[in-house]
Amino acid sequence: MQVCILYAGKSRESDRLKSVSEALARGLAGNGHIADVVNMRTEEKRLTIYDYVIIGTEPVSFFSASVPGEISKFLAEAGTVSGKRCMAFVSGSGLRKNKTLLNLMKAMEGEGMILKLSEVIKNPDEAQAIGKRLNVERNL
Repeated sequence: MQVCILYAGKSRESDRLKSVSEALARGLAGNGHIADVVNMRTEEKRLTIYDYVIIGTEPVSFFSASVPGEISKFLAEAGTVSGKRCMAFVSGSGLRKNKTLLNLMKAMEGEGMILKLSEVIKNPDEAQAIGKRLNVERNL
């Protein structure tokens, strides 16, 4: 299966979020899936060809629960995303990570995406373990 892992941190380059996204990709690759990692702040990507989409972010500030505005803009311009099976995750520090995750899920569902899983991921090791057990296959 082809999987796209998208991430948008609070700054243009978020090393922690990038390493978590890459660890997810390694876990998926271990199960024979093709996983592309894309920074939504610096790259453009059409999502039409992907079977499964994973979107990750981090709180924009320590006390905030909002997600970067680039996520909604990216999804609106990324081709056909309605009906795509997906996962949402939040990484990083902050007091309101669960609320940030909820806001990310709302943005994804607002575009018609079908949310299968949501996680707060603490580190790359945890991300790789999630990637290994993630079921991205279509349920027949």
